[in-house]
Amino acid sequence: MLYWAIVFFVIAIVAAIFGFGGIAAGAAGIAKILFVIFLILFVLSLIFGGFRRGPRL
Repeated sequence: MLYWAIVFFVIAIVAAIFGFGGIAAGAAGIAKILFVIFLILFVLSLIFGGFRRGPRL
């Protein structure tokens, strides 16, 4: 998912360079949403992965 966030971010940058403001804004919005979803899933996997393995001594 982080890969797709980076892809949409690059698309937004390229579209902004060529002057396509609407496309750039849309791609940047999608990239932000995917990045937030990635962060949430990453934190949840860290939390639940720690519970599954138990405490490390």
